[in-house]
Amino acid sequence: MTSAIATAGAFQDWMRRKTWVDHALLAIRLCVAGFLISGCVLGLSANRYSAENWMSFAVFGLIIGSIYALIALGYTMVYGILRMINFAHADVMMVGSYAGMFVATTLQAKGMLQEGPLLFLPLIMAAGMAAGALVSLGIERVAYRPFLHVRSLAPLISAIGLTFVIEYSARGLFGTRNRAYPGFGWMEGSVQIGALAIPIQQIIAFAAAVIMLAALMLVVYRTRLGKAMRAVSEDRDAAALSGVNVARVIVLTFALGGAMAGASGVLYGLVFKQIQVFMGFSLGIKGFAAAILGGIGNLPGALLGGIVLGLSETLGPALLFEGFGVPAPYQLRDVIGYGMLVMILIFRPQGLLGERLASKRA
Repeated sequence: MTSAIATAGAFQDWMRRKTWVDHALLAIRLCVAGFLISGCVLGLSANRYSAENWMSFAVFGLIIGSIYALIALGYTMVYGILRMINFAHADVMMVGSYAGMFVATTLQAKGMLQEGPLLFLPLIMAAGMAAGALVSLGIERVAYRPFLHVRSLAPLISAIGLTFVIEYSARGLFGTRNRAYPGFGWMEGSVQIGALAIPIQQIIAFAAAVIMLAALMLVVYRTRLGKAMRAVSEDRDAAALSGVNVARVIVLTFALGGAMAGASGVLYGLVFKQIQVFMGFSLGIKGFAAAILGGIGNLPGALLGGIVLGLSETLGPALLFEGFGVPAPYQLRDVIGYGMLVMILIFRPQGLLGERLASKRA
């Protein structure tokens, strides 16, 4: 009864304050909701996919979602500390992916990768993480540290400039052709669960992503460094007065975010096999969309956003576009990802879990 009265009061308050913009947004909400509901009903009633197909879509959605989450964590960690987006973050992932590929190719040439792929995978990931952390530290030194005490858009512009420097430097060094990750011996097989065949590399990539995410959460919530990072995120000046070395925390935050991006680049190469120097653009937007979707600055939100985005991209085409008879619906997979970014910015810019801000800034 109390909730019904409160709802009625909120509705009357909305009716009293409404403008034509509110009506337009409400109409867009209703159109989007109608499109989603009718698409899902038509897609399910078409009955074109078996239960195994849906399971396969969901499993792949979790795998690609975990990679998006690793990228999104880098965005959200830097934003949580500096209140700025690191637009060069996606190219850090590209560099990590190439570093992992070179190490994997060297191990394959020596015949070691075929004999013990699972044994050498941590070494390949460590190479990608180290390269990602080094490049990220360079970005922090060049694009952010000189403007640490300046309130301007200069860091953002510098970071955008660095994306071109990194991409075209990689283009000059590695060429524009696609480069392939080598085979990983017995990991090239698949696991059969009923009628569902799951590639072993995808299972290992998902497990590695979960371990990386858990380790990062452990660092952020159970260590002195994580405590300092959260203190700087809440109030940089108060943290400095409490004895926290803010500059050191910022450097380590960039290093951690870069390491996560490097790991995600290696896992991407493990799952999709092919990489190229401009891969960071689309994946960076997906990672940024995941961070916005979950709530920028919110670490659990970045995880949730990545998983939701991954599942939406793999399940969405079959659910929404098949029902409307769209030919080759999976070629429109990116439409769902980018559409979700636009919708969340319009209707819930604070994200699913909300942006985590200090009370005095909220």
